[in-house]
Amino acid sequence: MHSLRILAVLALAAGSVCAHADGDAAAGKNKVFQCEGCHGIPDWKTAFPEVYRVPKLGGQKPGYIVAALKAYKSGDRDFATMRAIASELSDQDMADVAAYYGAQAVTSAEAKK
Repeated sequence: MHSLRILAVLALAAGSVCAHADGDAAAGKNKVFQCEGCHGIPDWKTAFPEVYRVPKLGGQKPGYIVAALKAYKSGDRDFATMRAIASELSDQDMADVAAYYGAQAVTSAEAKK
């Protein structure tokens, strides 16, 4: 079942490339305060419900971010914190946040090499 959810999210990401076209990166900058608490800290690891490195969002494809946020909001992706945050976002908020992060440079360790 987990594999089906992953495939569904990937299909949404591929199909929603145009869904972010109306995202406003400038507006998104004012909407990412909750995101930055985890995703904006270099090498941040969560401690609940399990320990793992929080992914960086800078340079991520906007369509993927929108699809992921929609999946968290609907419950197709299961992470309580992300679901709570995504549930408060409108489709426009999601598009704006995705445009903001999509316009940034990639911030992974691989990009720095």
